[in-house]
Amino acid sequence: MPVVVQALFPVFVLIMLGHVLRRLNFPGGDFWPQAERFTYYILFPAMLVFKLGQARLPASAYADTALLIVAMLLAMTAVLVAVQLFWRWSGPVFSSVYQGAIRFNSYVGLAAGGMLLGDDGLSLTAIAVAIMVPLLNLLCILMFSLVAGQDKVSVVQVLRAIVTNPLIVGSVLGVFWSWFQIGFHPLLAGILAPLSNLALPMGLMTVGAGLQLSALRGASAPFLVSSGLKLLAFPAMVVGLAWALGMSGLLVQVAVLLAALPTATSAYILARQLGGDAPLMAGIISGQTLLAMVTIPLILSLFW
Repeated sequence: MPVVVQALFPVFVLIMLGHVLRRLNFPGGDFWPQAERFTYYILFPAMLVFKLGQARLPASAYADTALLIVAMLLAMTAVLVAVQLFWRWSGPVFSSVYQGAIRFNSYVGLAAGGMLLGDDGLSLTAIAVAIMVPLLNLLCILMFSLVAGQDKVSVVQVLRAIVTNPLIVGSVLGVFWSWFQIGFHPLLAGILAPLSNLALPMGLMTVGAGLQLSALRGASAPFLVSSGLKLLAFPAMVVGLAWALGMSGLLVQVAVLLAALPTATSAYILARQLGGDAPLMAGIISGQTLLAMVTIPLILSLFW
C-alpha cells in the first residue's frame, strides 16, 4: 500500500465512522452537534496552542506561507470569476460554487498534515490555516455582497467573527508561545496533551456526522465544476504558483494538501445566512468529502 494512502486511511475511516454512527443515532440525542461545538471551541484550540507552542519554525516560514496563501486564493478567485463569465449562473448558485472551489476543511487538513508530515508539517499547516481563515471569510462575504444581493453585510460583524474564531485564537497563541519559547509547565502540558490527542479523531468523526448524502441526488454542472476546480485544478495551480515564486519543500507540500482538501462544512451556514444556494452547498460539501478520498491520494502522489 502506498505510504500516502496508508497515512490517509485512518482519516477517511474516522470520517465514515462518524457518518455511520450518526445514521445509527448513536449515542443519541443531539450528541453530534454538541461534539462539533466541543471540538471547535475546546479541542482544536488546545491542540493548536500545544503543537504550535512546541514548534521551532524559522521566521521566514511565516512570510513565505502568507505570500503563497494570498497568491493562491487570489489566483483561484480570478479563475472562478472567469468561469462565471462563461456559465453565467445566478448569484446564489455562483456564490456556492465559489465557496465550494476555494474553501477547505481545516479538520481534515490538520489531521492529514500531522499524519503525513509530522509535527513540523502540522505546525506549518496550522499557521497556513490561521492565515487562510480570515482571508477566506473576507473573500466569501465580499463575493456574496457582489453577486447574491447582500448589501447589508456588517464589517464589524465580519471582523468580530474573525478575531473570535477559535482556530485563529489558538494559532495566534501557539505562535506567540513558540516565538518567545515560553515552554509548557508539566501541569499545563498534562492538560493540553490529552485534549490535543482527542482533537483530530473527534474532529474527523464530526465531519462524517455532518455529511448529507441525500443532497447528492442529481449532481449538477455547478457541483461538477466546483468540485473539479477544488479537488484537481486548485492543487495543480498551487504547484505552478510555488514554482513561479521559487518556493519548495515542506511549505509547498502543505499548500498542495490544503488546496486538495474538500470544502468547509461551515460554507453551508454562510450560504444559508447570506442568500446562497444552500441545498447546492450541502451537496458540494458532501460530494467533495467523498470524492476527496480518491483525489487527495492521487494529487499528493503526483505533486509531492
